[in-house]
Amino acid sequence: MFDTSLPIDVILPQLRTTLAAHTGAVLVAPPGAGKTTRVPLALLDEPWVAGRRILVLEPRRLAARAAALRMAQTLGEQVGERVGYRVRLRAEVSRRTRIEVVTEGVFTRMVLDDPELEGIAAVLFDEFHERSLDADLGLALALDTQRGLREDLRLLAMSATLDGARVAALMGEGDESASVPVLVSEGRAFPVETHYLGRDARAPIAPQVASAVMQALEREEGSVLAFLPGAGEIRRTQEIISANLRDSSIDCVALFGALDQAEQDRAVLPAPSGHRKVVLATSIAETSLTIEGVRVVVDCGLARVPRFEPDVGMTRLETVRVSRASADQRRGRAGRTEPGVCYRLWNAGETASLPPFATPEILSADLTGLVLDLARVGVRDPSSLPFLDPPPAPAVTEARALLELLGALDDTGAVTPLGQAMARLPLPPRLAHMVVKGAQLGCGRLAAEIAAILTERGLGGDDVDLLHRLDGFRRDRSRRAEDARKLAARWTELAARDVQRLAGEAPEPAALLALAFPDRVAKARGDGTRFVLANGRGGVMDPARTLARAPFLAVAEISGKADAARISLAAALGADEVDEMFAGQITAGRETVFDKTALAVRGREVRRLGALQLASRPCKVEANTETARLLAGGIASVGLDKLRWSAALNQWRERVMFLRAAEGEPWPDLSDETLTATLEDWLAPFIAGETALSGIGADQLSNALHALLPYGLSQRLEAEAPTHFTAPTTSRLPIDYGAEGGPQVSVRVQELFGLKVHPAMAGGRVPLTLALLSPAHRPIQVTKDLPQFWRGSWRDVRAEMRGRYPKHPWPEDPSEAPPTTRAKPRGS
Repeated sequence: MFDTSLPIDVILPQLRTTLAAHTGAVLVAPPGAGKTTRVPLALLDEPWVAGRRILVLEPRRLAARAAALRMAQTLGEQVGERVGYRVRLRAEVSRRTRIEVVTEGVFTRMVLDDPELEGIAAVLFDEFHERSLDADLGLALALDTQRGLREDLRLLAMSATLDGARVAALMGEGDESASVPVLVSEGRAFPVETHYLGRDARAPIAPQVASAVMQALEREEGSVLAFLPGAGEIRRTQEIISANLRDSSIDCVALFGALDQAEQDRAVLPAPSGHRKVVLATSIAETSLTIEGVRVVVDCGLARVPRFEPDVGMTRLETVRVSRASADQRRGRAGRTEPGVCYRLWNAGETASLPPFATPEILSADLTGLVLDLARVGVRDPSSLPFLDPPPAPAVTEARALLELLGALDDTGAVTPLGQAMARLPLPPRLAHMVVKGAQLGCGRLAAEIAAILTERGLGGDDVDLLHRLDGFRRDRSRRAEDARKLAARWTELAARDVQRLAGEAPEPAALLALAFPDRVAKARGDGTRFVLANGRGGVMDPARTLARAPFLAVAEISGKADAARISLAAALGADEVDEMFAGQITAGRETVFDKTALAVRGREVRRLGALQLASRPCKVEANTETARLLAGGIASVGLDKLRWSAALNQWRERVMFLRAAEGEPWPDLSDETLTATLEDWLAPFIAGETALSGIGADQLSNALHALLPYGLSQRLEAEAPTHFTAPTTSRLPIDYGAEGGPQVSVRVQELFGLKVHPAMAGGRVPLTLALLSPAHRPIQVTKDLPQFWRGSWRDVRAEMRGRYPKHPWPEDPSEAPPTTRAKPRGS
């Protein structure tokens, strides 16, 4: 059947036999084996196909077009005859089409619209190891169809790097004992020599990749395929290489999803005779795509992947290290047709630390579309379907919340009429909501054009202002733009079906954008660069942009974290537009907050849209229990030191903490950390009626703190941690409980004459530190053992003190001398 031989051909007879006997199988074959284009053709005339179609699923449009073209060429036909393809924006199929290559997203729509997959004999999931959200959902739906409606439907998962046993178990009713067969093709990979160049993680990636490419061009023959994370890095690398290339026979081209078909074809097709080519690509070139003439690969080791943040309901792109499986796929590109070379921009030892496989998108993606699609066919719990990895519950909850906000689901999780209209459109729910509402308001075409710009990266340019992109899109005469306009027209027609026209003036583009992203309506903070979004997140914009001066924005795209997130696509909104569009979601009421500047509770009448404060004016605060708790909580936020602490209260607290340290329970913990954490509980009951810190007196604070000491401990506190020490002279001296080393009293040494037992605290368990003073109240010595001091150091102290203070008594045995506060009488 085939004019040329490919490695996969060896296993095709076994595959035919397997699928004749089983309705499912897993095929693992290395890159370049030919599985994408040979397997569908080999199965086309099998008896179980019986004139029906075979669907081949590809992760990307470029791969789908390329696979269809290669198979059609093998049959000596044009695309659209027995082999066709169907992707977003374009389809080449006919009544004769028997093999239809579709993107995974297109298949999801097909199976949702026709759960029986009538007229389909087999579904082949190519490059399933990439584990896109649409691939996982597509397989789950196909398995559900196979088990419930179509026992004859064949399903085949194909990949070069795949945990085949796990996928086989899922396809075999989820039971390892009933796993479908796993076929492995050894393939015929040419050897690839690998060089590790290392990389400076602190430096930009573009110059380093450019340097590696230039090195490869100098050392090696053939064309070069270099992998970079995204379009921005590709363009910067292309500029550097183009500026340094001196050989006119070398072409440097880009390859990423946002390029139009002509530019993508230029990257994929063979270089002209006598020319070499440098292809700078994203992960789009990892699988299902052969770039002719490539025998050198430069791999930066990075990829850009979407990460959904359920707490803010947003997806951001994150640059991550590639998996070992992806690194192997990239390396294999160099050895498809002849021995090759791979330059890796990391150290050899780092390969082992790479994750084995990429994280499945279902574990980190926005699941809003998945939840709506499943709800439409009656599946309210996604985990009830046979997913390889069940969707995470937090992301499902966040998806349901957004769909309720958009009006697509009711509070029971059932699809509303608006949700049904949204689900008919092959768009993400946010954009489908915008297009349907736009149709109701008489501007469905405008809404559809905005949706086209948002779903097709680079369409209309890359300006931050949506109006400028719309203008660029309408003036664009490229085939890609023409296809997008046709698609927008179809969306407009779909949205207009059974839609009741609403009265009112048609909204502007910014208002339509806000219909898609109501949680991303943003209000300026007033500094010309920063905005706060309705979902509570912060965003920044270049102050040179006109949009930076808008009072409100409808934000479509934002990237980064926290307040540093960069707004990359938005449109200016007026305050009146916000009031009109979100009248049903704007709340009005009184808010009472603690003002950290005034150190008081303040009341305001506020109108809000989510986290946005649209209007505010002061109002009187009612002093009550809740106000007292709010005041106490505010004081905790500014610090305990703002309260009126008297010396006596500070000492009382230190005495309690001393006994807690000595005995533990039942003495309460009065540390700063504990008092701050529990301030609302212990202070609020004693400040009822107060609305400001200035109104809280020392007595209120004292009463609140004393209430923390359990009943019955007060007398023990006075006995075991008294405020004063009574010297033998009857002098009452204050005890310092905050001194380092424990409670301490400063006392003139003569006042302790005659004392034979060292004074102790805490029921005799802790000695009182005595800071001994001279008659002039200057330090002499510190001791925790007075009898030992009398017997030891006193002799030296006495000798010094007698010379310095001759008028004062300095007995040889102070333990037997009478205490005194006076000097010796005259003449003695």
